[in-house]
Amino acid sequence: MRNLLFIFLLSFSSVTFAQVGGISVYEFLNLPNSATVAAMGGHHIALMDDDLSLAARNPSLLNPSMHQRFALSHAFHPAGISNSYLGYGHYQEKLKLTFQGGLQYTSYGSDLVRRDNTGQDLGTFSASDFALTLGAARQFDGRLSVGANLKVISSQLAGFGSFGIATDLAVHYQDTSGLFGITLLAKNAGIQASKYDADGSREPLPFELQIGINRELRYLPFRFSLIYRYLDRWNILFDDPDAENESIFLAIGEEETGRGAGAILLDNLARHLVFNGEILIGTNRNFRLRFGYNHGLRRELRLTDFRTGAGYSFGFAFRTKRFSLAYGRTTYHIGGGINQLGVDYGLGRR
Repeated sequence: MRNLLFIFLLSFSSVTFAQVGGISVYEFLNLPNSATVAAMGGHHIALMDDDLSLAARNPSLLNPSMHQRFALSHAFHPAGISNSYLGYGHYQEKLKLTFQGGLQYTSYGSDLVRRDNTGQDLGTFSASDFALTLGAARQFDGRLSVGANLKVISSQLAGFGSFGIATDLAVHYQDTSGLFGITLLAKNAGIQASKYDADGSREPLPFELQIGINRELRYLPFRFSLIYRYLDRWNILFDDPDAENESIFLAIGEEETGRGAGAILLDNLARHLVFNGEILIGTNRNFRLRFGYNHGLRRELRLTDFRTGAGYSFGFAFRTKRFSLAYGRTTYHIGGGINQLGVDYGLGRR
């Protein structure tokens, strides 16, 4: 059955094309939906525990420990922009299925200035996006889990609207020790059902095929994940003319050199990877320090004349039997980073 599921996801990806940022619609779906994800490089798909917010990205992580759990997260972006997520999980014993419902909402402000081609002020407008998610997963033999999300997406921009439908399909395997997990995820596959402009063409969704592993060390309170993005697309480099000819300053003058094929190959490979880690502190591992590195994000947001923290992220979480509080910080620009707070609460026993 595992082989059939694996072949299905690969076949599914062959008819859906991956899109990198900036050339697809509903890009807000790639924003971190929780403080946990934000602290760990923006992608965290291979850890199965009771953190409900992780299942919003990877439905195969849904499991009975998420029964009757609420998750709430909010990111504080500059200029009044906000990104929030609310979710609930429920386990159905008879069906052996764990369900979830979630809402991701992004507001870009209600006082954006509308101008014509000459710069004349035409008043203000608002812009917002939201995605309603319904998902379910079932575990087999306590090790293999299969899940799916269905997303209903709506986008409103200055009186123009768009509607879309997307799905996430995922398979997760965890060994008997619980120290190792591996996930194959196809996310945001779907269509833009209605367009902003009736005369325009439909835009692609930000589909992405990912594979990730999570490993916890047996004798140290540390676990890490490695995620490979755009599994179905190799070349994700931006054709930057400045990167083709870099200057090396020598004692006897200046020599113009171009990047070699090996450097380009390694740079492209590294852009596919996201690495993160988590230090588990305390007898019950109630306090957790987190960090992440996203090389693709760092390269895309780098500045020529300044060093920035783009691509690096960190955070922490404090957890009790019923309640947890998480914080994550991601840097996108030299001017500052994005702070994200998240809480989750369990009504049932943990």
